[in-house]
Amino acid sequence: MTAFHKQLVYRMRQALMGKLISRPQPKAMIFLGRGSSAQLSEAIGRFGLRHTLVVTDKPLRDLGVLDSTLAALDTAGVQKTVYDGVEPDPTEQVVDAGIDRYHSAGCDSVLAFGGGSSIDAAKVIALGVANNCKAAGCIGATRCKLPSVPFFAIPTTAGTGSEGTFIAVISNNETHAKGAVIDPNIIPKAAALDPELMRDLPPHITAATGMDALTHAIESYIGKWGNTETDYYGLAACRLIFDNLPEACRNGTDLQARQSMSLASYYGGLAITNALVGYVHAISHNLGARYGVPHGLGNAIVLPHMLELIKTAAADKLAEIAVHCDMGTASEGSNALAQKLIDRVWQLNDEIGIPRTTDVIRSEDIEKLVAAALAEGGNYPSPRFISEEECRGVLKAISA
Repeated sequence: MTAFHKQLVYRMRQALMGKLISRPQPKAMIFLGRGSSAQLSEAIGRFGLRHTLVVTDKPLRDLGVLDSTLAALDTAGVQKTVYDGVEPDPTEQVVDAGIDRYHSAGCDSVLAFGGGSSIDAAKVIALGVANNCKAAGCIGATRCKLPSVPFFAIPTTAGTGSEGTFIAVISNNETHAKGAVIDPNIIPKAAALDPELMRDLPPHITAATGMDALTHAIESYIGKWGNTETDYYGLAACRLIFDNLPEACRNGTDLQARQSMSLASYYGGLAITNALVGYVHAISHNLGARYGVPHGLGNAIVLPHMLELIKTAAADKLAEIAVHCDMGTASEGSNALAQKLIDRVWQLNDEIGIPRTTDVIRSEDIEKLVAAALAEGGNYPSPRFISEEECRGVLKAISA
């Protein structure tokens, strides 16, 4: 197949995906600020729910980060069963075990507590329970007929924005290939953005998750499916991140910076719900699937390289972000402003300790990575088509 025909196939895929998600999507009710997790717990009780499955990971539970939320559920008269089997890049098996726990405990709702992995797993548990199926039966676009059982989310990192999206990523048990559950019914009914829960988040995780949120904001804004609403969220998220991420990394107890990053992450999630992402994610997803590179870190490493590559095609949009974030004035011209933004991304990565390369990429894997990244990237409304040679060049550029 020639490069022209590959591009044609990719654009046809984009058109089909665009028809699927072009309609307005529901949004979670948001509780914001210190103590908002307790407010959400109280709301769950007021909704008349009496037994929730709390989906989280064991490290968070062992650290005691979950304790205040469990106590708030007690106060609200809500019984809870804790499922702490979530691991990074959750598999179908992890989700299926959560579905079984829900049924055996007699739950009536699901509360996600944790990072993107816990929220994604909880989304599919809630959808699978409602439709009497396991994780594999949920993977794909709107495969399930019934809406999720009541589902709520408390993110403990500021990056994925999963509490605002209708997508959950689940890995195959054996191959670890990632599959997407795409369904408006998995957006939570309500979420709490509580900076208090992020106080002790280590700087390197704060950095990587923050750059994940910035990647969402930028890719959604420069892509071809943005609209007035998604552009608003993307620009707001960019400004919040450039202004607050360095301080959140330096001083984790700065709850104002933490809250701003939580809001930026949520805005980024809202933006990508309709505008989607781009080739940065396509490459990062495959680095995660093949080598276990954390998603936020992968995005952070790839982002400036990809922006340099597509700068000409995305110059006007990149320039608008630069002006919004006070990096220059419109009179400087799109190309100069676009470069200012890219330079600021490089600078931000250096400032918060993001490496410029990774040593995990094996030369013998590059062609497979290129093929997988282009296959995924063809589903995204990127500013322009990326060739095999260009994708290969990015992978070689980020290889230590």
